[in-house]
Amino acid sequence: MPLRRPPDWLIYGGAVFALAGFCAARQERANAPAAPPPLLGPEIELANETGSLDPAKARPLPATGEEQVAGTAFSVSEEGVWLTARHVVSGCARVAVLVSPGRGVLAKAAALDRASDLAVLTTSGGAPPLPLAPDRRLEHGQLGFHPGFPRGQPGEAASRLLGPYLLPGGGGGGRAARVLAWAQVGRTDGLKGSLAGLSGAPVLDAAGEVVGVTLAEGPRRGRLYSAPPAAIHAVLALAGKKPAAFAEGQSVTTENYGRAADALRRELSVAEVACLN
Repeated sequence: MPLRRPPDWLIYGGAVFALAGFCAARQERANAPAAPPPLLGPEIELANETGSLDPAKARPLPATGEEQVAGTAFSVSEEGVWLTARHVVSGCARVAVLVSPGRGVLAKAAALDRASDLAVLTTSGGAPPLPLAPDRRLEHGQLGFHPGFPRGQPGEAASRLLGPYLLPGGGGGGRAARVLAWAQVGRTDGLKGSLAGLSGAPVLDAAGEVVGVTLAEGPRRGRLYSAPPAAIHAVLALAGKKPAAFAEGQSVTTENYGRAADALRRELSVAEVACLN
């Protein structure tokens, strides 16, 4: 007796199921554990003992309604030089770098570059700086790590480089900006939805060097966009500021990037930025 041919819907359905299973198995997942609670009081001074940013000089921020946590910044010099995204601080009457919940140190804008959407801030005293990678060609598929404060809470994301991208409206005056696109492959466990607030966060490579500044998110595609290394060096030159000459990075992997991000936040090398109106 000849074997009966299975119905077409069963053949095609099985093929689709097998393909979906294969794709799910191949999809990278590299989530990090949830961040510990923020430091308070004497713990802050101990964590920042290698920097000159004096938490004792931090001032209480205005009551809720007058203060808005806008994004993330990171130190590039122990003399109080910080990088962030321009749109994070643009239009703020005053800007503060937070050293603990509700307390911050006032910052001044040394440069606001509309073309790259980058900003340089200065404070009295600084935190341990992050090393800047030289302006070199980055490799497709290389890992990137984004430590910061998504939605005003400690958190981070991991990504892989897709390549150059023209971001509509990413520059000043609604002009398109030349950026780097990254495919998100992980984030803090329990962190759902938008990563708003991660703007201004550094993009670290596997050596712990800064290869970009996080500018925007494409949530539907699971993408992050960053300013390239050349733009970082250009905005620092525009501000007349130099990065630390001997900053050292720590190795970062998909296994330890959550702990690495926690350490950077505790040292205040990566901090929240508040817009004071």
